[in-house]
Amino acid sequence: MPDLIMFNSCYNWHTMTITPTSSSQLNKKTDLLALTLPQLKEWMVAHGEAVFRAKQVYSWLYQHLVTDFAAMTNLPQALRNKLTEEASIGPMIVRSEQHSKDDRTRKILLELADGKLIESVLMLYPSLGESSARATVCVSSQAGCAFGCTFCATGQMGFDRHLSAGEIVAQVLYFARELRSAPWTAAGLPGSKPIEHITNIVLMGMGEPLHNYDNVLQALRILNSADGFNLGARHMTVSTVGLVPAIRKLSHEPLQINLAISLHAPSDELRSRTMPVNRKYPLEELLAACRDYIAATKRQVTFEYVLLSGVNDTPEYAQQLAELLAPLKQFAHVNCIPVNATSADYRPPTPGAIRLFRNILFEHGVSNSVRAERGDDIAAACGQLRTRFEKGKPVTMAK
Repeated sequence: MPDLIMFNSCYNWHTMTITPTSSSQLNKKTDLLALTLPQLKEWMVAHGEAVFRAKQVYSWLYQHLVTDFAAMTNLPQALRNKLTEEASIGPMIVRSEQHSKDDRTRKILLELADGKLIESVLMLYPSLGESSARATVCVSSQAGCAFGCTFCATGQMGFDRHLSAGEIVAQVLYFARELRSAPWTAAGLPGSKPIEHITNIVLMGMGEPLHNYDNVLQALRILNSADGFNLGARHMTVSTVGLVPAIRKLSHEPLQINLAISLHAPSDELRSRTMPVNRKYPLEELLAACRDYIAATKRQVTFEYVLLSGVNDTPEYAQQLAELLAPLKQFAHVNCIPVNATSADYRPPTPGAIRLFRNILFEHGVSNSVRAERGDDIAAACGQLRTRFEKGKPVTMAK
C-alpha cells in the first residue's frame, strides 16, 4: 500500500546556506537528471563524445549519487570540463531541512532555479515482524496546484508551474544521498537493520501529478532504469484528484506503477464542495475510469479519504462509500486519513468516529487502513512548510 502520510504543523528546522547559480546560467545548461539513458546517449553524440560515455555518467549520477562532474574520475578531463560548462545535476537550493524528534520523518524546502519553492518528505519505517524496512520519499510534481481542494494547503496557494522531470528526480536523489552517507537505524530497536537506500516513492506531495503527465512519467522511467537508480515500478505510487483522461492513459503505460485516487467523498454533491475537479469529472466517470484501469492492469487502486469531522465522516457517508467501492471487490482499498489543520476550518474526527467509519467499510467487504501518526512535530503536510516560510512565521531549530 502507498505510504500516504499527513502531518501536523509544529516546526523544527535548520537552514542551509548554499550559493545559488543564477537562473540565466542554469537556463543555458542541460539538466542531466531530466534525461533518460537513450537521451543522454544522444546528447553525448551531439556534443562529439563517444556513446558509451553516457552509461558511465548515468552510473555516476544514479549509482554513485555524485553531485559534481569533477568526481566522475573515469571520464577524460576534457569531458568533465565540457559537462561543467554545458550541463548541470538537478540545480536547486535546500532552503531548510526538518527532522522529527524520532528522526523517522524528514522534510526539505527546496528553491528551484527560478525561485519557486517546493517541498519533499522522507519517511522511514523500521522492519517490524514480516514487514521489511522502508524509506519512502513523498515527491512534489508541481509548484503549487491548480485544483483548489479546500482541505489542502497546496490547493489553497494556487498554481505556479509544472516541475521538470529533473526537478522531480532530484528530490529522490537528495534523500538517497543522505541515507548513503548516514544509514538510518531506528532508536530503541537495536536489532533492526540500517536503512541505506530509498525503497519507495509516492507522488503525493505538492501538485497534481497527472496534470504534469509527461514530466512525471519521464521522471519515473529515469528512476526505474536498470542502468541507473533501478527502483522497481511497483514501489512507485502516483496519486491523482481524478483526472479521468490521464487515468485512462496511465492504464496503458508499460510501467507498472501504483495508482491512488484522492476521493474524499462518496457523493457528487459533497465531493464538488471540497474538490472542484468533481464538477468536470463526477464520480460516475471517475469510477468508470478506475474500473477500466483495473481491467487493463489487474492492479489494486487505493482510494484516499481525508476524514473531515462533521463533514464526510458520518456513518451515512461510510455506508455510501462502501456501496460505491464494494463492486470493485479486492481491487479497492481505502486509506482513511484524519485531516490536518490548515488555513481551512476543518478538524479531524474522534478515534471513535474513525473506528465506526472503518467498521462499516469492513462490513461491506471494503479493505481499509488508517494512516499512522507521523511527523507531528514538523510541518510536513504538503504545502504547510512553504506557506509558513513565505509568511515569515518564526520557527525553532531542533532535532
